[in-house]
Amino acid sequence: MSAKVAVFGTLRFPPENIEALLPHLKQLVETTYAQDGCISYYVGEDPFDPGLIRFSELWPDRESLNRHLQAPHIEPWRVATRACGLMERVFHSYDIVAEPIPV
Repeated sequence: MSAKVAVFGTLRFPPENIEALLPHLKQLVETTYAQDGCISYYVGEDPFDPGLIRFSELWPDRESLNRHLQAPHIEPWRVATRACGLMERVFHSYDIVAEPIPV
C-alpha cells in the first residue's frame, strides 16, 4: 500500500494584487479538482494576513502529486502568479503512512 501524500503551502502576493489573481486561482482549483487522483484541494486567503494564500492538498500517492505538478494547467498558473507579483512560495509534502484517527 502506498502512502497518501499531504501538501501544505503558502504563496504571498501584494494584497492589492489578490483581486487580479482570483480568476486564475479559481481556474487552478476547478481544474485540479477534476484531476484523477485529487482527494482534496483547499485554497484560501488568510483572513489575518492579507496577501497570503494557503494551500492544503491530499493525493492518494506521490505519483498522483507528480502528475498534478506536470499537468498542462500548472504552467499558466505559474505565469499568472509571477504576473501578480508573487513574493514568496513555500510548499512541503508529507507521506501519510498511518490510518486516520478521528478527533
